[in-house]
Amino acid sequence: MKAIAKKEFKSYFFSPIGYVFVGVVLFLFGIYFYQVIRIGSSSYLTDVYGTMFIWSMMFLPILTMRSFSEELRNHTDQGLLTAPVGVGGIVFGKFLAAFCVFAVAIGLSLIPVVVISFFSSPGWAAIFGTVIGSLLYGAAMIAIGVFISSLTQSQIIAAIATFGVSILLLVLNQIGGLVTNTFLSAALNWISFDSRYQPFSKGILNLSSIVYFLSVAAVFVFLTARRLESKRWG
Repeated sequence: MKAIAKKEFKSYFFSPIGYVFVGVVLFLFGIYFYQVIRIGSSSYLTDVYGTMFIWSMMFLPILTMRSFSEELRNHTDQGLLTAPVGVGGIVFGKFLAAFCVFAVAIGLSLIPVVVISFFSSPGWAAIFGTVIGSLLYGAAMIAIGVFISSLTQSQIIAAIATFGVSILLLVLNQIGGLVTNTFLSAALNWISFDSRYQPFSKGILNLSSIVYFLSVAAVFVFLTARRLESKRWG
């Protein structure tokens, strides 16, 4: 698993994908941080992370679209499946590599906040809460994206499908507000990733949301492993 994760992480930066993802995310962060500096109030830093959270979720399909689609298209998946590594290790290694690239982008975004903190007092509780929430949300979406990538040979289809699922999970709570059935509305709000994320944006480390995001990530890593297992025996 460690070897797979290391190889996949390096592959993101042997190709433009890793640089494009990190570069675009940090460029957008830079634009918003510049606006904060122009306004001259660190209280807007939490708004930066709130806005960039949505952008980051939209860019995640760039990381996951190639996870297995590229292997399937190039017919290198058989070699991967016959390697002396369990399918669980293969899947988790690819998931971990994509998550680490995402974490690098989010981690680097904290550098301007640290610099700004020398001249003002930003709301660190809300900022750290938002960062942790983004990482957990990202982990769940990356696991979903890796699973979708294992279903198709087309990276474009994998990216579009993951983007669609990401948007759906983001607006489920809004859909729930339009539903008249109380049980269905409550169910949609319970599933909604945005509802689960909101406590973190206020600096609250909600235990149920942490468990929820980690559980979703674990379930889709497991489903991807089962998908590969079926191909191995097939």
